[in-house]
Order: sequence, then C-alpha cells, then structure tokens
Amino acid sequence: MAAQSVLIVDDEPDIRELLDITLSRMGLETHSAASLGEAQARISEVVPDLCLTDMKLPDGNGISLVEYIQRDFPQMPVAMITAHGSVETAISALKAGAFDFISKPIELETLRNLVNSALQLEGDTSRADSAVDHDLIGSAPSVERLRKQIIKLARSQAPVHIRGESGSGKEVVARLIHNNGPRAAGSFVAVNCGAIPPDLMESELFGHVKGSFTGATSDKPGLFQAAAGGTLFLDEVADLPLGMQVKLLRAIQEKSVRPVGASEEQPTDVRLLSATHKNLAAEVEVGRFRNDLYYRINVIDVQVPSLRERREDLPALAKTILGRISSEEGTAKATLDASALDALASYDFPGNVRELENVLERAFALSDSGTITGDDLQFPSNAPVMRSPGTRTRKTDRPGSEIWNISDADGDLEGFLEDIERKVLSSALEENRWNRTAAAKQLGISFRSLRYRLKKLGLDD
Repeated sequence: MAAQSVLIVDDEPDIRELLDITLSRMGLETHSAASLGEAQARISEVVPDLCLTDMKLPDGNGISLVEYIQRDFPQMPVAMITAHGSVETAISALKAGAFDFISKPIELETLRNLVNSALQLEGDTSRADSAVDHDLIGSAPSVERLRKQIIKLARSQAPVHIRGESGSGKEVVARLIHNNGPRAAGSFVAVNCGAIPPDLMESELFGHVKGSFTGATSDKPGLFQAAAGGTLFLDEVADLPLGMQVKLLRAIQEKSVRPVGASEEQPTDVRLLSATHKNLAAEVEVGRFRNDLYYRINVIDVQVPSLRERREDLPALAKTILGRISSEEGTAKATLDASALDALASYDFPGNVRELENVLERAFALSDSGTITGDDLQFPSNAPVMRSPGTRTRKTDRPGSEIWNISDADGDLEGFLEDIERKVLSSALEENRWNRTAAAKQLGISFRSLRYRLKKLGLDD
C-alpha cells in the first residue's frame, strides 16, 4: 500500500525541514511548497492526503489556501500553522473549513496527534451519511440541514456550540459528530456543567493530585484526561461559574490542563463540543458568561430544531421510539392508531423529543393492547390542573396523602411530580406489604403500569 502523503506549505526552510523529518519518521510521504501559488499547483499535481500550511505566505495567506481546498478538494483536510497566541487567526481558519490548527513553536507530539487524526478521515462519506440518516430521524428541512452540518463538522476538529431547547436532542447531535469523525475510536465524555457543585468543578474537569485538599487520598484524572483522544461534551455550559470559565478558556487555548495541586500543566488532546438551552449571547450581554470564552467555544454554531418546528417528523419519531420500547420489553412492536397520531399532532411538546419518549413509554405501559390510542396518551393538559405557586392541594383517602406546596417545584416540575409519585407508590406498597398486584389494584392502575412506574422511579429493587 502506498504511503499517505502530506503537503507542507511554509516560506521558512527550517520549518519545512522540521516538518519533513517528523512526518517522514511517521512513514509519510512529504511534498513542500513555499508560496500560495506553488501550493495550489502541487495540490493539483499530487493530491495529498493532508495539507499543513502556514498562515503568512509571500503571495497571500493560509486562509486563501483553505478556501481553495474547500472549494476544489473538499475531501482533503487542511491544518493551519499559526503564531503563538493568535486565537483570532486560528478561529478564522476553523471557520473557513480548516480541520484543525497548531501554534508555533510547534510541539511535535501535538503535531503527530493532529496528523494521525486528520489521516483517519475517510474520503468517502457514504458511511457517515448512512449512520447519520439512521440515528437522526426525520425529513423536515431543518433536519436535513442539520444532517449536512453534522457530516461536515465530523470532518473537523473545530469547537462546536450546539443550541436548542431542553429535550431537543443536543447530545444526540454531539454524539453523531463524534461517532462519524476521526475520534470515533476514542471516548465520548459528556458532563452536565449545571450538575457539578462549584467547589468540585475544577477537580472534576482537570483532576487533582493526592493531598491537594481534604479528601484527596489519591491522584484522580479529570474529565479532560478521561476524554483524551476523544471528545469532551460540556452540556449546559452556560451554568459554569465565571471563575471556572477563565480556567476553561486557558485549557482550550493552551491545549493543556493543570490538575488541582499540581505544579505543572499536562497536555490534552480532546475535541470540545458544548451545548446549552440558554441564549449564550444574551448571557454574555448581562455579564454571566465571558465574551472571550464565548468567542472560543462558538467557532461553529449549530441549531437543533424544536419538535414543534418539525411536526411532520412526529409519526416517524414515534414509530422508532415505540420500536425501541417494544424491543426492550421483549414484546411485539406497538403501533399508534389515528386518534393517537391526531393527539400527538395537536400537542406542542415543550419538552421536545425527550417528552415524546416519556409520553410514549407511559402510554405503552398503560395500554392493554399492542395498539396505542389517543386515550392512552396522557398529556399534562389532560391531567389535574396545577394551582398557582404558593397554593396548597390536599389529597385525602389516598396512599401517601399529604399537603404539597407547588412552590417546592423550584423550576423543576418534572422532578417535583416524580417525587410525589415516588412517595405515593412507596406508601401503597408498604400498605399492601409489598404485594404489587394488590398495590396496583388499590391505585386503580394495571400491574404492567405499576411495574413500569416502579422501574422509571428506581423503586423496582
């Protein structure tokens, strides 16, 4: 098999020689060019597998070469060599379509990682096309645009910020970008920034060394280290405290982290993806999110459509979700009748695809047959009306009766309702001496429904 080839574009002979020696030792064939015009001619002549170009060239700049390659050789990855600390240049290159960038003075291990990742890209994108089609259900125009973005972004190392409402599928998009790129063999590490206590956040992200604080009984790698060679997905990144935002920015720019209590920084090799349901630009305006970090993580912006913006995809989504639920339960595939489809189409789904999954899981558990009807779909609008915050609702003559203050929901209605349901089910089981059949009868639900609810709430042990 012929060796893969790399075109080195730089007007400094010493840089070209350093890169030539390093890449040759990796078993790669190299070609060189000292100007923009010479580089374009060499690309047409040898069609290399990768192009490494300096930003400043005698007759132009590296961005022009990136744009030329994107237009005439779109399957060829190109990486930019930038001056140290030139963040704006790096971001401009990534926006133009560069695979990645590396700063001078060139760190050889970082260079080798970049080259190895770039050369793992497949020239034929048909496999990625098929994988994205399979996992991203729907044919709405907004979904078709999203598919094309995912396939293109999977071929880049650019930081991507994914916007969308809660439950719309932001992590699904992040996983598709990871799974169809050169880092697919590495780990995909997802973390919800809003779920980590502020005093533990630095240790969670960057790790710590033994004895660095009370309770640090051993060295612990952080999430950046866990994602080495793969992708780190920061969900709800807008919830990061300002102090942590400064440290994250440095980690991104320097491509290194310093564990808590360590004296030296450690190089990192991760692709960073982030997401939030908030308007990050608005968070910057009011001072809750740093402008420089926003600029760095928002190199490429992806919008995930809400479910109400793609209503035509509801039947296909529902069919796929029901197929998965049926498979997990080991039963024949459930179907939706016309009344169920009408009910789905008339609901706004503020919780998006996640809410659709919950609705269908509940309907599947409540249905007595393989066909789900409109009556089986219990949307919040069909449930008892929740009173205004601060009022109290008394439930009597029921297991688990107590006074519930709706203000206790504290912005998490779903968690609040689950807590109430958990108390009711636990009380019913206790009253019936853990006889599930008797408990289901007392609550007026089927045994199958009770089993589903216990499993959902973690009470099935």
